[in-house]
Amino acid sequence: MKFSEAIAVLIIVAVMSLIGNLVGFHNGIVESLPGMIFLVALCVAGIALGKVVPGNIPNVAWIVLIGCIVTYPGFPGSAVFSGWVKKVSFLSLTTPILAYAGLAIGKDLDLLKQTGWRIVVVSIAVFIGTYIGSALIAQGVLTVTGQL
Repeated sequence: MKFSEAIAVLIIVAVMSLIGNLVGFHNGIVESLPGMIFLVALCVAGIALGKVVPGNIPNVAWIVLIGCIVTYPGFPGSAVFSGWVKKVSFLSLTTPILAYAGLAIGKDLDLLKQTGWRIVVVSIAVFIGTYIGSALIAQGVLTVTGQL
């Protein structure tokens, strides 16, 4: 994907996420905008690093690395950045991303059909395993922290 295409997709996802953040979580667009701009800037910086730095490191690794560095408590401005991002609901970000992933898979529907019924069985097993694993981890963490 070209850099300009990636930025266009990021902007579309950001706008959709801001609307979802407003409708679903009642966080105003104006109050969520700095956090969304910060998240888009992190993504742009990570994509740019992925194109410039030699090696085959995925863009998401660069995005996470930059995000971890700039929100580390000792980093100048980290409290401000974290405050901005708190206004953006995680679930409002996932909806457009999953829709985009669904569209991307949809264009390869013929390839998906060729995999046959076995992919359905594997998918169901993965979904169930992921759900049970996530529930067990959440239960453990909430018990250890005294939330339950």
